Amino acid sequence: MITPASFRKIFQGVATRRQMFHLFDRHAQAPMSKARYTGRLYDGEWFEIGRAEYDYMFEILPPLWMRGEMFAMREFMSGSITSVFLALGMNRRIRYFHGYCDMLAKGSAERLRDIILARERQPEPAMTRAEQLDHIWSTTPADYRGYAGEGWLEQHRDKTILINGGAQGAVLTLLEDLSPQQLQRLASLAEPVAA
Repeated sequence: MITPASFRKIFQGVATRRQMFHLFDRHAQAPMSKARYTGRLYDGEWFEIGRAEYDYMFEILPPLWMRGEMFAMREFMSGSITSVFLALGMNRRIRYFHGYCDMLAKGSAERLRDIILARERQPEPAMTRAEQLDHIWSTTPADYRGYAGEGWLEQHRDKTILINGGAQGAVLTLLEDLSPQQLQRLASLAEPVAA
């Protein structure tokens, strides 16, 4: 049985082509695990792109399928996970999005579409803590982010980030352990540049 993805926005703003390709590869440093081999690390992640990026991706290969405002890439990330691109009308204009969906999970592309529409149609959608963490991790250069490895307890093997610890210097910290003050400071520094 396929477990439905937890759809989540990973980048605030509209990603440029360079940023889009960096976001496609954001888990390149992940430990070799079943989640990485099967593409589950990516499943459910989504972000906004521009029309030029949408058109570019449409023209690379013939799509696996097209359904109205969306199409799926013929080339799979891994296993049954592939890219789905959406052109969605909201607030009297067309906006473009990319997300990863499991093609074995019936209706996953439609669920992604519905979640994006619900999230982005809000008047001023405030970022959730999870979205803030994903945005910070996505905009942190690869040299300053990673995954907790063997030196960490099993339950703490998740995303890490190097932060300025003042007199302590650079401190490797679990992304989830960032305090509200650290999160606010890092969010204000995080330019919309994916790394």
